[in-house]
Amino acid sequence: MDWIDRFAGLSQLEDSLRNTLVSKSQIVNMPKKTVLFGPGNSPENLLLLLEGVVRVQQVTEGGREIVLYRVHAGESCVLTTACLLAYENYAAEGIAETDVKAVAIPRIVFDDLVAGSKSFRNFVFSTYSRRITDLFHVIEEIAFQKVDIRLAHKLVELAGADHKLSATHAQLAAELGTAREVISRQLQEFQRRGWVTTARGAVTLTDRSALETLSEAG
Repeated sequence: MDWIDRFAGLSQLEDSLRNTLVSKSQIVNMPKKTVLFGPGNSPENLLLLLEGVVRVQQVTEGGREIVLYRVHAGESCVLTTACLLAYENYAAEGIAETDVKAVAIPRIVFDDLVAGSKSFRNFVFSTYSRRITDLFHVIEEIAFQKVDIRLAHKLVELAGADHKLSATHAQLAAELGTAREVISRQLQEFQRRGWVTTARGAVTLTDRSALETLSEAG
């Protein structure tokens, strides 16, 4: 089994195309906090993640960060796919949240396979469409869902088995696409209710079930 079998859509490729993809691609390793791409850069490769997590975020003119999505092992980056297909530069940045191991498929190989292989084309567009749907959910949440519900959901999602998470108010604000002051006020309210306790750069869930109930209200 080679890395292709980590991606369901690629396992359907003909042997000759599998061999081409393996021989012309490269395994790359990048340490945590590496900036993989940024606004104005042109993508040279499609990255398929084998290990680690990549955070894709946008920074507004006012300097506020908004997390768009994360790429996990077994996934590719929809923004990179879109930029490769349209020959556009990136409008957001991708940062390695952990050490990352990925397959780098050069643009020329990507272009040839999209043009000549129905199986590869199906893989590209099916993963693209799934991630676009996820992005619409993010937009819908930012536009219509109350911050307290979204924050409760994010705290439950990010907290470990010990009910703790390491995150500043600014980082949580970036996750939810809102202002730090909004997060600070909401955390104060959660603390008043006895649901969390906060410290510098950390939050502890003291009533996880209450947060889960609120997060499901949306």
